[in-house]
Amino acid sequence: MVRMPADRPATLAAWLRTRSDAQLAALLAARPDVARPAPSDVVALASRLAVPVSVDRALDDLDAATLQVLDVVLLAPTDGVDAAEVVGALRGLPEDVVADAVERLTTRALLWGDDVLHAPDQVRRAVRYPAGLGRRAAELRVTLPADLPAAVAALEPAERQVLERLAGDRPVGHLPEAGGGTASPARRLLQAGLLARIDALNVELPREIGLLLRGTEPLGPSRVEPRPAVVERDRAVVDRQAAGAALEAVGRIGELLAVLEEEPAGLLRSGGVAVRDRKRLAKALTVSEADAGWLLELAFSAGLLDVGGPHRDEWLPTRGYDLWREQPLADRWATLAAGWLASTRLPSLVGQRDVAGKAVNALSPDLVRHTAPSIRRSALEALAGYPPGRGLAPDDLVDLLRWRTPRRGDRLAPVPDMLAEAARIGVLVGGVLSSGGRGLLVAGEEGASDGMQGLLPEPVDHVLAQPDLTLVAPGPLVAELADTLSVVADVESSGGATVFRVSEASVRRALDAGWSATDLHEFFTRASRTPVPQALDYLVDDVARQHGRLRVGSIECYVRSDDHGLLSQVLGDRRTADAELRRLAPGVLVSGLGADEVLTVLRAAGYAPAGESPGGAVLTRPPARPRAAGRRPGLPAAAAGRPLTAAEADATVREIRAGDAALAARPAAPVRQVPGVTTAGTLEVLSRAIRDGVPVWLGYVDAQGSGSQRVVQPVSLAGGFLQGWDERRQENRTFAVHRITSVALVEEEAPAAGNG
Repeated sequence: MVRMPADRPATLAAWLRTRSDAQLAALLAARPDVARPAPSDVVALASRLAVPVSVDRALDDLDAATLQVLDVVLLAPTDGVDAAEVVGALRGLPEDVVADAVERLTTRALLWGDDVLHAPDQVRRAVRYPAGLGRRAAELRVTLPADLPAAVAALEPAERQVLERLAGDRPVGHLPEAGGGTASPARRLLQAGLLARIDALNVELPREIGLLLRGTEPLGPSRVEPRPAVVERDRAVVDRQAAGAALEAVGRIGELLAVLEEEPAGLLRSGGVAVRDRKRLAKALTVSEADAGWLLELAFSAGLLDVGGPHRDEWLPTRGYDLWREQPLADRWATLAAGWLASTRLPSLVGQRDVAGKAVNALSPDLVRHTAPSIRRSALEALAGYPPGRGLAPDDLVDLLRWRTPRRGDRLAPVPDMLAEAARIGVLVGGVLSSGGRGLLVAGEEGASDGMQGLLPEPVDHVLAQPDLTLVAPGPLVAELADTLSVVADVESSGGATVFRVSEASVRRALDAGWSATDLHEFFTRASRTPVPQALDYLVDDVARQHGRLRVGSIECYVRSDDHGLLSQVLGDRRTADAELRRLAPGVLVSGLGADEVLTVLRAAGYAPAGESPGGAVLTRPPARPRAAGRRPGLPAAAAGRPLTAAEADATVREIRAGDAALAARPAAPVRQVPGVTTAGTLEVLSRAIRDGVPVWLGYVDAQGSGSQRVVQPVSLAGGFLQGWDERRQENRTFAVHRITSVALVEEEAPAAGNG
């Protein structure tokens, strides 16, 4: 048994007081959740370190070897283990690995002590089955056989197999249902007192039996860090392939949002995008439905797609899309990559069946997994630990992550799909991080953009007109030219070079938007680096001659034309019945519907009407671009989980030290309200402190009702407020006198209490 010498700390709080400022700062940096808000003193810090959520979070970050070192202390028969004994208990681990693990555990206050290591009670409760062993028989209220080795040796093979399986990593097993025949091996073991029932369905193997079956390895096999085979690739090749994937992703997202700009996708009542809309988008983009779902998720994660419309029932491009499409290609890609990394969604689940057997839709709330960002980052950071041009195969990476965070092993199933997603956007190529991917991990969007600089082609401001009425864009287009081409032509194929086709429908669409034939001729001449084919000029002129022969105005509304025969044709056409037209006069038809509705019906019937203003001029109605307000779904980390900067850690340590100093200055006797003592007593002590220039011990309640004790150097007292230097916060503060609950000169023995 290890006895605690009189000069050694007896509690966690006492041990924390012996730590240096640098060691306390390291503790706060390793466990930032206990640093916000700053603890008032060491006792408050020790209390926060014992909060179950904080302990679980700290344990989740430990690797398998460190947890095995912790198991040695947790399984010790008495509280307190000599540090030298820990090394002897783990002979399969190198001594430097054990020493580093002890340092890691004490830095996080998961163990405390210097020569003798202790585990806080909350850590013992958090690790329910240390080393995969069950509780002691006494705790399980099981009476083991007097000669346990003989009893185990006499078991049948099936019964022994059950015990050996439970003696592995998890000592809890499911109890089979009782059948009509002989009892199962587990039930016979239960009857023999070699298993303990913990509820109606489960049993637990007592620790003593587990240790017996493990023999010379009571802690199980040594958990040595795996050394997987390293994948090597040429850095230049990796970056070129990543740039190709990035260009493809940016182009596809632009095409997707352009399609949704023209015809938004509906929002399902349960959330997400309907399969019908996903099929429509897949057809428009000439991709598979699965790819369409992935693109929707990527656009949403980047904040470029969201719910909007008059009734917030449509998926629309956001206002951020207009800014995004004007940015350089590297910045556009960085936005997509950063959105994916921070997303709390798992696009790989699109199309899979939920517990009710229903397929999960893209953009559905069912895809949300709040652990997704941390899993993505941990996987990429593991790859970032290798030099540029080197990485790991997916299976090897998963094995490494299981060793690094074994308590999170059940959350690593999506890692292969996440790696495939990273490859699709150019963060990863064949298990190796690209330069853009490394920049993304280090500096976010800015770093990702810098890493992709020089790898993506510059946007071009021209096309190449072909005799077959196609326009070839030899690279990504500048936003202005892309906008114009979306009106006057249709995308026929996309990739490194995008092919647009000019057709009768596209020319008519441009004329409907207010273009004239002259405008179109000038645009094609200006935009094309090759001569404009004669066939394209003829097409524009032919469509322009037919356009506007019909005029639609708003009287409720009217349709007029100098070609009376054409009006008769329109009036007798079955396809225009929905326009509800009737003849008002020679050359004039009227309708009870609005002008926009009549225009839509006539165009759908194959005519080429033009809108007309009340003055008789051709009315152009450029299509409005609907937008959603938009937001970035990847929310910033909560303050409690945000990493602590060195300056923040140092400031918090100063506050803790100041709080301890206030407690040390506080009289040993408890401070009590003394009947008959008024605020005058408080003012007298404060005035004396200002006159003599000595600090005071101050009890204070803030506006939120939180009480604290602090050492303050008073400076002035006026108007019911005390000005002074707060030693805990290291800043000048103003204190309302009526909120001061007690005050004492640091050199005095007893405080004067104010009744506030």
